[in-house]
Amino acid sequence: MLTFAFILMFVLLLLGFPMMVPLLIGALALMFSLLPGVDPTSLVRAMISGVRPSVLVAVPMFILAADIMTKGHTANRLLDLVHAFLGHRRGGLPITTAVSCTLFGAVSGSTQATVVAIGSALRPKMLKAGYKDSFTMALLVNSSDIALLIPPSIAAIIYGVAASESVGELFIAGIGPGVLIMVMFSIYSWWISKKLDIPVEPRVNWAGRLRALRGALLPMGFPVVVLGGIYSGLFSPTEAAAMSVFYALIIEMLVYRSVKWRDLPSIALSTGLITAVVFILVGAGQAFSWVISMAQIPTEVLGPILDTVADNPTLLLVVIAVSYFVACMFVDPIVAIFVLTPIFIPAIDASGVDPILVGTLVVLQSAIGSATPPFGYDIFTAMAVFRRPYMEIVKGTPPFIIMLLATTVLLIMFPQIALFLRDLAFR
Repeated sequence: MLTFAFILMFVLLLLGFPMMVPLLIGALALMFSLLPGVDPTSLVRAMISGVRPSVLVAVPMFILAADIMTKGHTANRLLDLVHAFLGHRRGGLPITTAVSCTLFGAVSGSTQATVVAIGSALRPKMLKAGYKDSFTMALLVNSSDIALLIPPSIAAIIYGVAASESVGELFIAGIGPGVLIMVMFSIYSWWISKKLDIPVEPRVNWAGRLRALRGALLPMGFPVVVLGGIYSGLFSPTEAAAMSVFYALIIEMLVYRSVKWRDLPSIALSTGLITAVVFILVGAGQAFSWVISMAQIPTEVLGPILDTVADNPTLLLVVIAVSYFVACMFVDPIVAIFVLTPIFIPAIDASGVDPILVGTLVVLQSAIGSATPPFGYDIFTAMAVFRRPYMEIVKGTPPFIIMLLATTVLLIMFPQIALFLRDLAFR
């Protein structure tokens, strides 16, 4: 029955049904076949419990802040800053793209918003400079996924809820891997630019750099407000999310005057639609996780593997990384986190592995899965934004996926990449 349920879910995905439909149908099929004596309303209670944690209130707040900034001038001012300092170097445009995606991720926490805000501005410039469209789109899609690691990270919030871990610690642990990926992408961009012999752009003088720096000071205040508030103890993650909305409204409506009162209803509607999708996925993922846990499917499927690697923390991390990577290739990372996390928690607790390291590793796999065929959701975001076919979007992704997987290996071998800043802030 398990095989039939997964085949049914996969077929529904291929037919174009939204992710929550295969999840709920799969959960119902497994419940009626494997748990015939269980009250069906238990599935509804599981869905409600999935969206009940108060920390999830931070999710729509960060999405709203990202929507406000995407509508306003924040992305352009960050782009101007990065380009002023890096645009004249070999590979200046793609390096500017990677760094700008990282910075915008640090103020928005949204991969989709990053694709829209940075991609819309930089893709035409890169094409005009002579870069291939396959490289340009792959760079944008994969660089935007750094937003899942750089705080504020919605994926980190979701994992914190699923594993009952500190969202603040997960936030700061994602900075090291995020910066490492940005550096890797920048080096690769330099190499591609040299290979294609792309002309170098003129250097911006210091007067221009200072103007760009002054223009970006307020947008750069977002991570100060969010991270500074959390780590100083002034805000909880939820309160920091609310403050990010307030800060976005202040700079975009009162300072830059790029967002008008009449824009707020459409921004709120966009936020509501995205939030609804996220919370339905959270509830559906929790329901599916509850069913397979009650049916003891995880124990039967992964139990022998976990028993084999229980005494070897490194192998356990490898199994966790592979499991989430494969899952995120086919389903939304939110679903993968809610379904797989309860399976691994006992093994993680027994092994003595730092749970924040595991959470960072999981968020990294979410970032990889978001841009990996066949169903990485940022691929479909790019299709909608750039109006290009699926195969053209994914054509240039293999080198970036290899770099992301290399980051996974480095994180497992050298945990301090993630834990150094966490230990500095919390230990």
